[in-house]
Amino acid sequence: MSLITTGAAFADGHAAELTIAIVNNGHMINMQTVAEAYTEETGVKLNWVSLEEGVLREQVTSDTATGGGQYDIINIGMQEAPIWGAAGWIEPLEFGAEYDMDDILPAIRAGLSHEGTMYAAPFYGESSMVMYRKDLADAAGVTINDNDSWARIKDAAAAMHDPDNGVYGACLRGKPGWGDNMAFITTVVNSFGGAWFDAEGRPQLDSAMWNEAINFYVDLLGNYGPPGSEGNSFNEILALYNEGKCGMWIDATIAASFLEVDGVAYAQSPNAGVSAGANWLWAWAMAVPAGSPNAEAAKDFIEWATSKDYVQAVGNHPEFGWGSVPTGQRTSTYSIPEFQAAAGFASAELAAIDSAAPEASDLKPYVGVQFAALPEFPEVGSAVAQEMAAALSGAKSVEDALAASQEAATAIMKEAGYFE
Repeated sequence: MSLITTGAAFADGHAAELTIAIVNNGHMINMQTVAEAYTEETGVKLNWVSLEEGVLREQVTSDTATGGGQYDIINIGMQEAPIWGAAGWIEPLEFGAEYDMDDILPAIRAGLSHEGTMYAAPFYGESSMVMYRKDLADAAGVTINDNDSWARIKDAAAAMHDPDNGVYGACLRGKPGWGDNMAFITTVVNSFGGAWFDAEGRPQLDSAMWNEAINFYVDLLGNYGPPGSEGNSFNEILALYNEGKCGMWIDATIAASFLEVDGVAYAQSPNAGVSAGANWLWAWAMAVPAGSPNAEAAKDFIEWATSKDYVQAVGNHPEFGWGSVPTGQRTSTYSIPEFQAAAGFASAELAAIDSAAPEASDLKPYVGVQFAALPEFPEVGSAVAQEMAAALSGAKSVEDALAASQEAATAIMKEAGYFE
């Protein structure tokens, strides 16, 4: 696929100018450098707005819902894409045959589509897994297995925990946000057999499963995590891990691309007897807000930035290389010999993505793993996130935090008309 695309300039011959809102994760930051070649070849000027995850969600949601027109391209994920597509907030995406839509991993494509139409193209996809320091585990005399029990994970964290020497047994998300601490917490709750809502949309945060899961989470991270964990999400923990301060980290598989310490090993996510929902499914994707005056040029850029050619461009780029290509997106990436040689995490990542279970079930009567694919979920999840951070910090008991969460979630869902 050539960088030069038919819609990359306005009809009068002037090159387009695109404003792109991105999350400040490593692959997105790298894209700014790789895309310099796109500007050189097409003349399309790219204005980047790089935002922390929670801020990005707030600003993009507000601007897109109101038709504010601040951005031509936005980063969104699986929670928003099908809902916003159905609502007409974002443009449907249709690309040429060379794009090879069938090469997009099926679970990722489905999660970004509504009624078979893709509304956001995946820049990278991910599940979650255990990333641990095998050297520290070996020294502590513990092993970490695929789909281990949470009890064994806690024992391993305790054995590796050595705060006097700056090593914490487990580094886990605590920063409040529906896509921050609640992404990890929801997988824990799922693995204990809990769910956000019943089939009528009634919140279930006062259940025994939620209580057991949150008490476990607070105990694990409170005793064997770094101080101030209620302020840590992906980027903060990545920095801690690369400073050699974490025995294990259970988080997005994409993190493996950015780990710089030696001796990292991988395992499939643990559970407490329920494996479905123990590892999440997500994609950071690119979408075009409805009504953008630069919609065609925006779609052309997305077609390039999520293509096989883009993967090659990163792999062959002097500043990056094959260990830095966006993963969890295309089947073909995993068969590239250079990628296989550079990415020791590839098989573990692909296994995690393939085993993710976003479908509705008897335990979880809604679509989504670490989120619920309901329009009200971001508001519910954000409210509960604050309560979970309060429980983690010790400002509230787990019981009080869950009671407040149940009250807030019930009010939101009742006002939305799910029940009276």
